[in-house]
Amino acid sequence: MRTKSLKKNKINVITLGCSKNTYDSEVLMGQLKANGKDVAHEQEGNIVVINTCGFIDNAKEESVNTILEYVDKKEQGLVDKVFVTGCLSERYRPDLEKEIPDVDQYFGTTELPLLLKALGADYKHELLGERLTTTPKNYAYLKIAEGCDRPCSFCAIPLMRGKHVSQPIEKLVKEAEGLAKNGVKELILIAQDLTYYGLDLYKKRNLAELLENLAKVEGIEWIRLHYAFPSGFPMDVLDLMKREPKICNYIDIPLQHISDDILKSMKRGTTKEKTTKLLQEFRERVPGMTIRTTLIVGYPGETQKDFEILRDWVQEMKFERLGCFTYSHEENTGAFALVDDVPQEVKQARAAEIMDLQSQISWDLNQEKIGQTFKCVIDRKEGQYFIGRTEFDSPDVDNEVLVDASKYYLKTGDFVNLKITDATEFDLYAEPIS
Repeated sequence: MRTKSLKKNKINVITLGCSKNTYDSEVLMGQLKANGKDVAHEQEGNIVVINTCGFIDNAKEESVNTILEYVDKKEQGLVDKVFVTGCLSERYRPDLEKEIPDVDQYFGTTELPLLLKALGADYKHELLGERLTTTPKNYAYLKIAEGCDRPCSFCAIPLMRGKHVSQPIEKLVKEAEGLAKNGVKELILIAQDLTYYGLDLYKKRNLAELLENLAKVEGIEWIRLHYAFPSGFPMDVLDLMKREPKICNYIDIPLQHISDDILKSMKRGTTKEKTTKLLQEFRERVPGMTIRTTLIVGYPGETQKDFEILRDWVQEMKFERLGCFTYSHEENTGAFALVDDVPQEVKQARAAEIMDLQSQISWDLNQEKIGQTFKCVIDRKEGQYFIGRTEFDSPDVDNEVLVDASKYYLKTGDFVNLKITDATEFDLYAEPIS
């Protein structure tokens, strides 16, 4: 009598989009592993879960193409099942179900228990903050809040992620302790809006108190802040940053624009004068601080004059780190009622002009670093270089420090003192000093 062979399922989780999605995938994978499931991240597996991004056109296109690719593999018999979750699925589920019906099931951003059930697993409440990290061992993202209450006219995030919900300090500290036990030395705090942290739970902006508690976690050496909002920024965070060595002198604060007319239409709740004053205060209160920002060009109604105000201000402020994006006209956002009247080629030319300007600023700032010594963490070895970062650099988006692996041996995950010997616009070259 023949016995039927039972093929063991392997679940392959694919992550698209931002670090917040990375975190969500890691939580999903932690739950699956705790349920005894064989799970991998972006490897091979007969069951595929695609965690999508629905933020702007390019991200949506990548998500749709990835779904189509795996539906095609399913038709060829290369995979058995395809599940889709995340922001695109949250925002466009009815359209996706109609247009790509061969996906086994679609899930929104808040439906983790239902997704687990479809994968034959139970949601385990006791797994507080436990997850399978996908980043290099030495750093991990810590999502301190979900959703956003801001009314920014260009942004679809509240449609996909809902209202702002802070995580309690005790829960985050416990999660940080678990990460530290697994060798994590750097926490990168993420949320749609760090500035708002605690208002819902503690009736006050409570980021500083959270940071003080996280800084006490043994094994954590760096704590980095991502995605702050300029309006209502809790200034006590700066005092803590100055006195607490574990908190990197670094902040990511997306400013989007600086022309008062555009800021008003964007519903940013601030002005050029207020924003400039805030940034000056950052630099006065924390000397040597690195400020990363992102900007949008080509927003509806942006005139050449508005753009020139932005460009001249970028030249004046000399941001250490800056990214620039072209405006994407998104359904159901406040700005969708406006006419998307800046031609695509003008948007792209403006973005290129800002990035050319930033490239020169970055070059000048990096030249000043030659001869200086910085504490760096070594993230990985790539080709002939060990690649590290200073406290002024976040993974994937900022400068890297390259050390010649044919001359020096460094251990990934270690902190080392590196002397900068040369610099380009976006890379520093260094040698270790004993």
